[in-house]
Amino acid sequence: MQEIATSEVTMRQAAERAVLGRCPCCGQGRLFRSYLKQVDACSACGERFGGIRADDAAPWATIILVGHIFLPLAFMVDLSFLPTWAAALGMAGAFTGLSLAILPRAKGLFIAILWRTRAPGYAA
Repeated sequence: MQEIATSEVTMRQAAERAVLGRCPCCGQGRLFRSYLKQVDACSACGERFGGIRADDAAPWATIILVGHIFLPLAFMVDLSFLPTWAAALGMAGAFTGLSLAILPRAKGLFIAILWRTRAPGYAA
């Protein structure tokens, strides 16, 4: 396994890699073993992620993005041609799908930030 110093990886590189679900250190191994459960260590470089606790940061970022950015845009969409129940069901489905798509990417971003800065929440 290769050794990569944290200082060699910029915050931007770490964030981009983690948002794609890859190891923030090397960009090769997977960051998650399931939907939101991070791996204990990277399979490619051996960097440890099991002790990083992103906890409430990812849901918070997801709520900010979906609730405060995309929801106002939904009010601009004219769905008056649909029955009310169909419009409500469609919007609920769209926002549920959007939330489920954003959540693991937000968690990856916060894991990368905690890993790169060695901030509280990082326990190697």
